[in-house]
Amino acid sequence: MASASALLSLSNRQGLDRLAAALRSRGFSLVATSGTAAAIRALGIECDDVGDVTGFPPLADGRVKTLHPKILAGILAQRSNPKHLEELAKFEIPAFSVVAVTLYPFEEAAARHASARPRPHDAELIEQIDIGGVTLLRAAAKNFDDVSVLSDPNQYDDLIAALERGGPTLDERRAWAAAAFVRCEDYDGAIASWFAPHRPCEMPSKLRWSVPRALELRYGENPGSEAAFYANAPVFKQLSGKPLSYNNLLDLDACLKLMSPLAEPLGFPTDARSARSVRAGIVKHTVPCGFAARENAPGALAAAVGADPISAFGGIVACDAPVDLAAAQLLHSRFLEVVAAPAFDDDALGLLQGKKNLRIVTFWAGLPSHLWELPKLRSALGGLLMEQQYEFPRDEWRLVTERQPANDEWRDMLFAFGAVRVVKSNAAVVVKNEVTLGVCGGQTNRVAAVELACARAGEGVRGAVLATDGFFPFADGVEAAAKAGITAVVAPSGSIRDSEVIAAAKAAGISLVFTSHRYFLH
Repeated sequence: MASASALLSLSNRQGLDRLAAALRSRGFSLVATSGTAAAIRALGIECDDVGDVTGFPPLADGRVKTLHPKILAGILAQRSNPKHLEELAKFEIPAFSVVAVTLYPFEEAAARHASARPRPHDAELIEQIDIGGVTLLRAAAKNFDDVSVLSDPNQYDDLIAALERGGPTLDERRAWAAAAFVRCEDYDGAIASWFAPHRPCEMPSKLRWSVPRALELRYGENPGSEAAFYANAPVFKQLSGKPLSYNNLLDLDACLKLMSPLAEPLGFPTDARSARSVRAGIVKHTVPCGFAARENAPGALAAAVGADPISAFGGIVACDAPVDLAAAQLLHSRFLEVVAAPAFDDDALGLLQGKKNLRIVTFWAGLPSHLWELPKLRSALGGLLMEQQYEFPRDEWRLVTERQPANDEWRDMLFAFGAVRVVKSNAAVVVKNEVTLGVCGGQTNRVAAVELACARAGEGVRGAVLATDGFFPFADGVEAAAKAGITAVVAPSGSIRDSEVIAAAKAAGISLVFTSHRYFLH
């Protein structure tokens, strides 16, 4: 055999032609598993089968091919160790200096398995669990001093370039070894996750989460910090404008969550249902500064911008309906960071793309609701906090005062309580005619949140409704709302002074509705 040997076992044969030709032209003898060997020979390139080296055919229906001393010793033998070299010579074992392996496509098979109807038998998926391939990768990566291990077809051109300049270097081999171990970790994690029993509402004992980097970001919240966005699957697409930033993505997340309506609670009158099917929101620093529901996109966007035109400057805008030319004309004259919608008409897109710095984004129409279902992960104290946002049981609303809200007040309370979910605690939101007039969050006491939200609503506060994300600990919050002109309030119950709060609402002659759920946001 030639002094240099390469071992190939590829389920994904992308780039095999370039790799095999480059290795053979540089004097490598090629050894491959049966399917890969046949593919190489079909290219007109000489290649031995693994069975030619081991003296064994594939066993157990192909489950055992490469798990053999003549293969593993050829990978793991240290070239600087005379004893190892003597053993290779004695047993006529090739010394593999290149090992290229792409594992059985378990992840793709698992994804098909999860969505297929009817579901395939588990046995079909189990056969996609690669045993020999993982062993080859780990062995070659362990011996990176002497072996170049390739676990991804995208690495082939790097190896070819390295061979052309007399390499590869130790640093290159070490980097490929690290990538091989990461690939094995990801692969095993996917298998472990599939085997693990699913128990709703139970936190996992160990987090196994391998997520590819989807976007490189210029910096984080502030210049000087490094940042990136990681995601398993693209749920949005940027059509034009500057690259999205770290802060853009945080604001876009908050803005899209506004687009998901709160489900009607028990006790909600059917006559109060909104006929307005299009929502639009504007967010700054993850806080809504304008949010509205109307019959069409131009109307919803106009109402959202009009809710707080000053704060809308430099905001993130989202609409849950396609943006047409009329809507685009409304936005075109304003300075905005991002405009997001499920789609844009050609004329609208042409107009908005004329603003070269404006980021235009489309998103999957089901994304707003999906965002409320995903686990939440955040760092704290050098570790991770995880919260599974399982769907609550249906909320239950109770009117606890004599004054019966009008239908438009019921409708606005539902709209306001849906909006307050996206505002930092302590939070309060004033709404009239399905438009936010005053939004206040991040306060250390609830009465301050109420007073500031009402003040920001201006004259529009009279006859408006108010929602808060948590219960009133004292009667002063309801008293402040009534004094400002609020006629109906919706808030969670649960205070030891609920009776005092109810008494204050009755004394002020306003409606008070208690919810069974709260929506703190920290």
